[in-house]
Amino acid sequence: MLAPSYPITTPRLTLRAFTEDDLDDLYAFHSLPEVARYLYWEARTREETEAALEEKIGRAEIRSDGDALSVAVELRETGRVVGDLTLFWRSEENRQGEIGYVFNPACHGRGLATEAARELLRLGFDGLGVHRLYGRCDARNIPSYRLMERLGMRREAHLVENEFFEGEWSDELVYAMLAREWRAQA
Repeated sequence: MLAPSYPITTPRLTLRAFTEDDLDDLYAFHSLPEVARYLYWEARTREETEAALEEKIGRAEIRSDGDALSVAVELRETGRVVGDLTLFWRSEENRQGEIGYVFNPACHGRGLATEAARELLRLGFDGLGVHRLYGRCDARNIPSYRLMERLGMRREAHLVENEFFEGEWSDELVYAMLAREWRAQA
């Protein structure tokens, strides 16, 4: 089980549970086509963002296999939510988890996603006690796979044309890190 003790602070960010007050900030980037380009949802309307936010609010802790934890990333200097992190518990038996992240492009290039995602790894390894965390992305999503590389994750797979995504075949990259690799870099 994982019920984070919030807030989690980094030099520039506060990580916390989502609240209903986050709708405007979340909509500001969930509504952008360039944000949704490599995700499994289209740019969201305000109503779709509100529904997604309600789901995120309900994912405040991990209790069992198959659960997901949603974490809001707030920029401390503005108090605005600029990122959306997810930690999935994929297999309790095999102690496997998956990470996901979405950030407001207005904040790209400042290292904020790396700062936040490192805390997501910490929650997975130190909080949930997983053996292996992985992340997946479309091979064309260069910022996403570069983030995983900055985190110290290694590329484990390049799946060629494994999904028919938005009307075309796309490649998928899989990156992973083991708990012993996490401890070695800490």
